[in-house]
Amino acid sequence: MQTLKVSFLFTTVSLALVACTTAPVSQDEVDAATQAQVASAPDSWATQVTASDVQVDWIKSFNDPTLIKLVQEAQVNNKNLQASAAGVERARVLAVQAGAALKPTVDLAAGGNRSGSPSSSVSTSSLNLGLQLSWELDVWGRIRAGAEGAIASAQAVAADHRYAQHSLAAATIKAYLVAIEATLQTNIARERRTALEETLRITEVRYKNGLTSAQDLALTRSDLATSREQLVTLEGSHRDAVRALEILLGRYPSAELSVRASLPDAPAAPPTGIPSEQLERRPDLIAAERRVAAAFNAVAQAKTAQLPRLSLTSSIGGASNSLSNISSSKNVVWQLGTNLLAPLFDGGRLRAQVDIATAEQKQALAAYAQSALTAFNEVETSLDQGVVLHTREAELQEATKQANKAYRIAKLRYNEGETDLLDVLTIQQRVIGTKSNLISVRRLLLEQRVNLSLALGGSWAN
Repeated sequence: MQTLKVSFLFTTVSLALVACTTAPVSQDEVDAATQAQVASAPDSWATQVTASDVQVDWIKSFNDPTLIKLVQEAQVNNKNLQASAAGVERARVLAVQAGAALKPTVDLAAGGNRSGSPSSSVSTSSLNLGLQLSWELDVWGRIRAGAEGAIASAQAVAADHRYAQHSLAAATIKAYLVAIEATLQTNIARERRTALEETLRITEVRYKNGLTSAQDLALTRSDLATSREQLVTLEGSHRDAVRALEILLGRYPSAELSVRASLPDAPAAPPTGIPSEQLERRPDLIAAERRVAAAFNAVAQAKTAQLPRLSLTSSIGGASNSLSNISSSKNVVWQLGTNLLAPLFDGGRLRAQVDIATAEQKQALAAYAQSALTAFNEVETSLDQGVVLHTREAELQEATKQANKAYRIAKLRYNEGETDLLDVLTIQQRVIGTKSNLISVRRLLLEQRVNLSLALGGSWAN
């Protein structure tokens, strides 16, 4: 009886210690550490923009129902995203598993045996049935630190998955735009081929009538062959672009997907807010912050692993030679015990685990700082690129207008015999070049809108 009283006293003291235990790592600790890594973040972006909340749905802003459907298809069928979703589920279950160690475990034990002697026909039977309980008291918060770290890791994986969704949406839009540009560039190449075929027809007539030279005829035929070769190349590029889009959609890359024949209008630039807000809304930065939290908890877990561990064990059960008597009070036995395990010497293993966790914490903080700098750079670069592309678009529009004007004049002068064919072909090539460059810049401007929205972590929808 005295032993039982001591056991209960030990248990009572242990539970009191548990009640006084505080959380392993506070969010304030994590916030202070991460904020210190980006203390130099400015109050505004270097490129002048209007500051406001980021609420733009950057997929619907393209006003293209087909594009929205393609993004939705990619979100459902993309294989990499499916793998990412499975990773989220795995991380969630691991967090549940880590938290389970905070609770007691109860097992049902049952058994039976039959024994006898070879020299006797008499045999005896025995049955046993009981419950066994074990519970490690988390006096120092070691298990809780591990559970909190697992939760933070799961949150990081979930944030990575959200960023993967954003990135997939952006990649789908970009692939769609590239496929449209490939269509437009192919159409320009066909127009040039048609124009050169007409030029060759006129040149052949003029050559037969002695109005032009064999050199002009050979030059036209050479340019026509070159244009046909360029057309074949562009048609192949168009098929490659469509296949890339089909892969993102989870389809077989058959190059059979049809896209619209013109680029959508560029949506208005999304509002940008201020740099510090970006840290709170970009999923990849949220993931990096959660990894810092997990690393802090890993350090706490490693440090408390050096302290004694206290656990409770209890069992109750019965043994009898028949199942009907196994629950009889005279056959039931119970047991309650406490165990203290204190590390004395382990060759420095536990200390090394603390050092490893501390180093990994430093890595997580440095990774967070680098992710923040990368994110800031993506926004600044995209904002600056928007200014550059708008200027390029305006200049190329003027260049295309003037090149077309020069081409019309050159054709008239050539028909009148006032200029050489080489001048006409040179100006024609310039027209093609400016039109091609204008299409590319317009596609880049649309991509800039996508990149900026992705960099800002703005709202979006499936």
